[in-house]
Amino acid sequence: MKRKISAVVLILALLIAMTACGKEDTKESTEEKGNEKITFVLDWTPNTNHTGLYVALEKGYFEEAGLEVEVVQPPEDGAEILVGSEKAQFGVSVQDSMMPGLVGDDALPIEAVAAVVQHNTSGIISRKGEGMDTPKGMEGKKYATWDLDLEKATIKNVVEKDGGDFSKVELIPSTVTDEVSALESKSVDAIWVYYGWGGIACEVAGLDTDYFAFADINEVFDFYTPVIIGNTNWMKENEESTKGFVGALKKGYEFAIENPEEAGEILLKAAPELDKDLVLKSQEYLSKEYQADASEWGVIDPDRWNAFYNWVNEEGLTEIELEENVGFTNDYL
Repeated sequence: MKRKISAVVLILALLIAMTACGKEDTKESTEEKGNEKITFVLDWTPNTNHTGLYVALEKGYFEEAGLEVEVVQPPEDGAEILVGSEKAQFGVSVQDSMMPGLVGDDALPIEAVAAVVQHNTSGIISRKGEGMDTPKGMEGKKYATWDLDLEKATIKNVVEKDGGDFSKVELIPSTVTDEVSALESKSVDAIWVYYGWGGIACEVAGLDTDYFAFADINEVFDFYTPVIIGNTNWMKENEESTKGFVGALKKGYEFAIENPEEAGEILLKAAPELDKDLVLKSQEYLSKEYQADASEWGVIDPDRWNAFYNWVNEEGLTEIELEENVGFTNDYL
């Protein structure tokens, strides 16, 4: 009887030991696995549109959500291709650039999950006093064009809405990367800029300019630019990770809204090649634009989103019409 009891005790001891080892192995396996890896592709070189991302990295918001985020530069064909092919789970895009990837048999599985800036802050900048403070003033002037159908249709719309003749605008194919030099050299007279970067760069350089915003001329151009996009298929399969990523990013932008100077310093730490005066002044400007009049950072208004794509359909700027509510979701905010 004693031998039987001893045997039972021994078996129980072995089972407890095996269970403990199993738990330890699971713990070690989890520790080895670490945080889930996410690749995030920018739309351009680092700038204040991206500050919330760098704040979230610096403050550890992604780690708190169990994520390890790697930031990469975009390929020549843009962030949309990289995200659509799931080589990156998330990235930065703009509503107008997303458009070609949302239609047809080759449509990309991408959708916007958050608005970086609530309203379109882009427009036309020119040297002050040369008559281009309104679109009609672009008649007879040199406009730096990317030679894109959608872009030229936008310029045509605002010029004609202001009573001007688009055919009189001199289109100069040019990719301007330095607005100050381009305007000072008079190689062009008018440039499409995002005021929060290009416009502020002119202010910092002491260049007096005139400017008009597209959204002030025609409300249909108050579309979303830039936005955070994600791979639709990956997000559906990884809903909790997606919500964790978007939530961490949201915390980053909310911090930048409340603390523009410190947020600007965080961006400068990540990208020390940037001009400090430009970054800090741009950050102050964008801190008021990230959320603006929205109920929360990142939310996308379906009416404004659809209004722009409806205009695109009406103008025949896409061979296949864009459907209502295509290309965005607020579900992960």
